[in-house]
Amino acid sequence: MLKFTFGGMNVEILHTALKTIQLEAESISGLANFIDKSFEKALESIHQSKGRVVISGIGKSAIVGQKIVATLNSTGTPALFMHAADAIHGDLGMIQQDDVVIVISKSGESPEVKVLVPLIKNFGNILIGMVGNTDSFLARESDIILNTTVNQEACPNNLAPTCSTTAQMVMGDTLAVCLMKMNGFTGRDFAKYHPGGNLGKRLYLRVSDLYPQNAQPAVLPSATLKEIIVVISKSRLGTTAVVNEAEQLVGIITDGDVRRMLETTDDISKVQASDIFNKNPKTIEPDTLAVDALETLRKFDISQLMVVDTHGKYMGVLHLHDLVREGII
Repeated sequence: MLKFTFGGMNVEILHTALKTIQLEAESISGLANFIDKSFEKALESIHQSKGRVVISGIGKSAIVGQKIVATLNSTGTPALFMHAADAIHGDLGMIQQDDVVIVISKSGESPEVKVLVPLIKNFGNILIGMVGNTDSFLARESDIILNTTVNQEACPNNLAPTCSTTAQMVMGDTLAVCLMKMNGFTGRDFAKYHPGGNLGKRLYLRVSDLYPQNAQPAVLPSATLKEIIVVISKSRLGTTAVVNEAEQLVGIITDGDVRRMLETTDDISKVQASDIFNKNPKTIEPDTLAVDALETLRKFDISQLMVVDTHGKYMGVLHLHDLVREGII
């Protein structure tokens, strides 16, 4: 029994909380014993299938099944959910000839499962049983078994699905991640299925999507100090490119460069851009991912990058604020 208090909470309740976490963790670690030939066969069946993965279940297992379907779809394995109760009232039409069917059940003896399984087998589809009782009806009738047996539930009465549903969830994630590896699923593939939100932006947003909305400040090397200050102020980017007659980037001047020049120069009447510009500006090409641009900014501790094409032609400025605005940071 724990010997501390927490906000006046009963020590026995805290002990129950920690015991729940311990039991759930054990239910996950125990799955390592079930990554065997049967698991390998399940993977190969799904990977070689020309159809989809149809997942079914009842009760809490059905909810877990929906999550597994979502994970598979988002990682390149086409999947759909079919509720076991609805399946026997018309939804069996969802199953196509080349589909692999996974039925999830802790007991493997649910009435709905007992009705559903023979119907699936009549269709001739490969049936994978994700089951916590390897002596059950579902286990006996399945072509392949994914064992998710747990020693006990975290529920004090050993009744409410807790450890068992955790094990099912993790087994589903394990399948999905292995299939990603087998399919060579990359970050770019992931981006195709996650175009929305900050995650999607980090995977597909490019420099070319950001810099065109900014001003394109530029001066020639012969520009006067007044011209430089006016251009920098007007663009509100804190910088200007220095370009030649062919519009190729030859340097950069920041407002910091101007301030430092003013601190060290007495006669500024003849100062030109060529006298103060940085000849080695940090550049980036338009098709670069925005997240890679962020890494460059961080690496050099700067707030803007000059955008140039493959021939060195000046295209514009990418500012740190552009990445902040889009939620990349």
